[in-house]
Amino acid sequence: MTSNEHRRVIEELQTLIDDTQQTLRRFETNGMDEKMPGDYEKLLDILDGAIKQQREHTQGLLSS
Repeated sequence: MTSNEHRRVIEELQTLIDDTQQTLRRFETNGMDEKMPGDYEKLLDILDGAIKQQREHTQGLLSS
């Protein structure tokens, strides 16, 4: 991947991370984390995956 491609993916992943964190906060504020624990866990998995992918692309950017 080129540096520009890494940057674009990093930015898109940051948007996903931000949106997922907002959704998690809404879940917690409304008690949905307790009412819908399966969905809450899925959101945490999405967040974890996006952070890991962003880290990989950041390392790729630094290597290029």
